[in-house]
Amino acid sequence: MRIHLFLSALLASAALAAPPDSPIGLWKTVDDKTGQPRGLVRIYEQDGALCGRIESSLRKHGAEFSGGEIPDPDTGSTYRCRLTLEDKGARLIVRGYIGLPLAGRSQTWYRAETQ
Repeated sequence: MRIHLFLSALLASAALAAPPDSPIGLWKTVDDKTGQPRGLVRIYEQDGALCGRIESSLRKHGAEFSGGEIPDPDTGSTYRCRLTLEDKGARLIVRGYIGLPLAGRSQTWYRAETQ
């Protein structure tokens, strides 16, 4: 009976797995300089488009989330990242920096949908 349940679970998980020629699935990000794991990103399809969702990376420290990285879409450079919620969660302050947060740049993102 146990073998049957194990095989059933194995076959079900194989059926749910994305084919090897598809980017859909859970991806472990790795720091290109240190080779250390950085976080998990899930790629999924929605309405015919590929979308990505961070599964884990940033850690909460008081009112901020930090410990992750963010890419600059124009240059491809990667920066350390700090996130702070403001205005009862309606705004997200995203600060990218090298070294100290004082030497960085911030963007304000606005929540696009209600919770």
